[in-house]
Amino acid sequence: MQVENAIEVKHLFKKFDQQIAVNDVSFTVKKGEVFGLLGPNGAGKTTILRMLTTLLKPNSGDITIFGHDLKTDGKKARATFGVTGQYASVDEDLSAKENLIIFSRLNGLSKKAAHIRANELLKEFSLEKSADKSIKNFSVGMRRRLDLAISLITRPALIFLDEPTTGLDPRTRTQMWDTIRSLVKQGSTIFLTTQYLEEADNLADRVAVIDHGKLIKIGTPDQLKQQLSESTMSLKVENNSDITSASKTLQLRLNNQPKIIDNTITIKFKNTDQVIDSLAELKKQQIGITDFTVQQPTLDDVFMALTVGTN
Repeated sequence: MQVENAIEVKHLFKKFDQQIAVNDVSFTVKKGEVFGLLGPNGAGKTTILRMLTTLLKPNSGDITIFGHDLKTDGKKARATFGVTGQYASVDEDLSAKENLIIFSRLNGLSKKAAHIRANELLKEFSLEKSADKSIKNFSVGMRRRLDLAISLITRPALIFLDEPTTGLDPRTRTQMWDTIRSLVKQGSTIFLTTQYLEEADNLADRVAVIDHGKLIKIGTPDQLKQQLSESTMSLKVENNSDITSASKTLQLRLNNQPKIIDNTITIKFKNTDQVIDSLAELKKQQIGITDFTVQQPTLDDVFMALTVGTN
């Protein structure tokens, strides 16, 4: 039987005492895509991830992974995925290579195969020079790379990444992004939770936004940004005496309230025709402008608009 989706979630519901953590959430994750799960703290991201990885049972709803129902076929489902959380349960006093060998053996590899796989992963994640260094002496970036390497020992088809770049500096974060893209090129499916909106924008093929346990929106980053419909225009007026006139013209033409800081006016608009008409009118009034910029909505804007007032 040909299975089209890596993950299928239907009407997932989870309640702790009287608090509903996940409320009727449904979505699918396609094979070979990076699927991002976003939401404020306490929105239900971690609860969903724990249910998908069989660490927590839902009160109701269905989860299938590569066609395996977690209720009846959890063992086969678990064999298809790897999980990278905030930190893997490694032995801090052992070296990176020793940890990789131990986890390889725990995953059923022979002694010889475990050594081979450990060396492959050390090379793949640029940890060869630190292979014999104890984990307690690793930097945060090196530790995160080792965590990911451990989750890939069995070359899983599906990888759950729970905020994989938390605490990393921008340079190391970019290196992790490259590693994730490489995994996708090799055929892996990635389920990503992250607190960095830029990360989801750069990596995710599709994004699901949840809040208070409910699925608010799902789509590609571009689709979500387009739904906001408003972009932002900023322009600097040459003469301070023209700021009031320019502001009134833009407010009238763009049907929005401008913000003025010094001699810079910022205002939102819905379509480019409005901008063209506004600039033409400013020119007609002989109002000189400089430093004109237009900014499209970002995923941060989408996130704030969808979850405003709910934190």
